[in-house]
Amino acid sequence: MALVWLVRIVVGAHPRYLSALAAGRQRIYFSNHTSHVDTMAILAALPARLRGSVRPVAARDYWDSSPLRSFVARRVLDVVFVDRRRQGAGDPLDPLREALREGASLVIFPEGTRGTGPEPGPFRSGIFRLAREFPDVELVPVNLSNLDRVMPRGKVIPVPLLCRVGFGAPLERVPGEEKDAFLERARGAVITIGNT
Repeated sequence: MALVWLVRIVVGAHPRYLSALAAGRQRIYFSNHTSHVDTMAILAALPARLRGSVRPVAARDYWDSSPLRSFVARRVLDVVFVDRRRQGAGDPLDPLREALREGASLVIFPEGTRGTGPEPGPFRSGIFRLAREFPDVELVPVNLSNLDRVMPRGKVIPVPLLCRVGFGAPLERVPGEEKDAFLERARGAVITIGNT
């Protein structure tokens, strides 16, 4: 994919693996969210053998708002749209569930929107619900560093800077763990990668 190579040239997207990512596993990669380049940086950092089965999750209200964005989302990235505005019937997580049932791995940003500080904001409950419903899918924390400086909020032209994409060990499930404890543990896993 040409876009992957462009991202590597502009931001580097240097991967760092704290744990090996074996082929043949379905995963939910969950990350802090600081820039419109985040999804592409994660895809660029993944080995080609894993990238082909990964579908990013994107907000329909943003990515379907112009012909160019829609083209990139649908034709280039093959995104799974989520309806943040909850228009119409159904659960916003239904498209994610369908993609997981079809065998795709997902890239999600549990904050729900781009953060404003060095650490991710509180995680929303979607990742907890998916983790419970799909116990065989690995949950891989990802930390993106420096991408907030590459394409700050409101900017459309990226600034070439070297960025790092850190992949942590899969997050273990804890039987009976409550939602708030799980969400804080998942958020902590993302932060820890950035501090190592």
